[in-house]
Amino acid sequence: MRWTIKPKPSEEKINHLAQALNIEDFVASLLIQRGIETYDQAKTFFRPSLDDLHNPYLMKDMDKAVERIEKAIANNENIMVFGDYDVDGTTAVSLVSSYLKSYYKNVATYIPDRYDEGYGISFIGIDYADDNGITLIIALDCGIKSIEHVAYAKERNIDFIICDHHRPGEFLPEAVAVLDPKRSDCSYPYDELCGCGVGFKLIQALGENRNQTIEDFIQYLDLVATAIAADIVPMTGENRVLAKFGLEVINTNPRPGIQALIQNLKKKVLTITDVVFIIAPRINAAGRIKHGNYAVELLTEFDLPQAEEFASQIEIFNADRKDLDKQITVEALQQIGNNKAENNFTTVVYQEDWHKGVIGIVASRLIETHYKPTIVFTKSGDKLAASARSVKDFDIYNALESSAEYLEQFGGHMYAAGMTLKEENYEAFKNKFEEVVKESIHPDLLIPEIAIDAEISLSSINEKLVRILKQFEPFGPQNMTPVFISKNIKDTGYAKTLGKDEEHLRLFVKQDNSEGFAAIGFNLAQKMDCIINNKPFDVVYCIDENEWNGNVTLQLRLRDLN
Repeated sequence: MRWTIKPKPSEEKINHLAQALNIEDFVASLLIQRGIETYDQAKTFFRPSLDDLHNPYLMKDMDKAVERIEKAIANNENIMVFGDYDVDGTTAVSLVSSYLKSYYKNVATYIPDRYDEGYGISFIGIDYADDNGITLIIALDCGIKSIEHVAYAKERNIDFIICDHHRPGEFLPEAVAVLDPKRSDCSYPYDELCGCGVGFKLIQALGENRNQTIEDFIQYLDLVATAIAADIVPMTGENRVLAKFGLEVINTNPRPGIQALIQNLKKKVLTITDVVFIIAPRINAAGRIKHGNYAVELLTEFDLPQAEEFASQIEIFNADRKDLDKQITVEALQQIGNNKAENNFTTVVYQEDWHKGVIGIVASRLIETHYKPTIVFTKSGDKLAASARSVKDFDIYNALESSAEYLEQFGGHMYAAGMTLKEENYEAFKNKFEEVVKESIHPDLLIPEIAIDAEISLSSINEKLVRILKQFEPFGPQNMTPVFISKNIKDTGYAKTLGKDEEHLRLFVKQDNSEGFAAIGFNLAQKMDCIINNKPFDVVYCIDENEWNGNVTLQLRLRDLN
């Protein structure tokens, strides 16, 4: 594990902001590292408002999208809302379809089958639309590269509106409207929305024709916050506003489907981390194990007892998903060992009977053990399908683009992507991908990194600091939970290991004459050697609140120690 301390901003900037906000210098430094340098920027950061959301009509083609939907409604056309089978896609379909159905009845939803149709817009889905008299398809979280599919639909007199957030290719599909803030010719002020976020901008624009205000759309923000958390998009700008208010909806008045997923939790106030680890995997499990339609049914159901039935089905899918990803991870690790691939710059594994629904999770698990760009393949019909995951600061999408001669199709982001190829091209692709990564990755990126915001003394930690840090929430990419380093720390003699396999570490630490703090280090029991014999050591940690028997105390959540 390598520790990297982020560059400290200039003293002039720190002093200026610290004085303007009446805060400690190191808190001012944390804000400047997040791009917040003025009083007004800090006010927007600490007091996010729905008024900060941008006008949806600033997005290229939004006027065309709204005009086509209004025309469909005026002409009594059948509309199909089509989306991907993951959390972002199913929440987006649930959001747009439930909004349209609130004033128009001829609306169907469609989620492609992960196994029969694969990722994105499918010919099967277009044929289904054609057979059912649908003349307008609104595609969410997919479609930006579906040039052939949109042309195929056009031949059948079916129009498309694409709402996507993935990187476009050289050419755009010939849809009626292509909403994607990553389009090079789109000047929308924020280009990091998720697919559900783009869907939200669409219904916001539609609402203007109905004299609706942002207040009318708050009820949909539980879906948007769930998608933002699950899709790991930057927690900045518009995403942070939508996530903050969406989290409030989740905690106060969630839709019955989300209420059914969380009502048995002991925890009463959920954070964005809880959304990532509790809500999102369950919604994802439907598309991974059975079908994404189950997730849409859950999220659009307004009768709580019925929603509870859907949620209990999804709990079963999630339990199956956990068993599968554990089993496949073990098999993949054995394969890496057998292939003597530990010295490669990449991890690429394949087994034809691996469950397609969990290979993305398995890729993430493999990175925990072999920290390098990873692709997990399985058989899908007459082709191989794969999920790719990357390490911090390495763009796996670019690496796939450089290996694209062997791929049938691919799409995704810097850190996650999907692809298909012909089985006979597997070895050639694997070699090419290894070559591309070897030539382009900096060796440091193959060592896991802890990025440290600032060095502080333990005496700086108090209730006031915790209150300020809480206002940095919700946390996520580009606004992560602050990580601190403190040096020359000593354990006061209470160090012990915890957990079923004695894998965790529990300490009570002091620095010079500071107040002592409890510290917990998950999976850090192997660091006990650093602590014995009363030797001083350095700790990297986040500041946590620990609640026990109604008492709340501050503790350090250790990331590492040396």
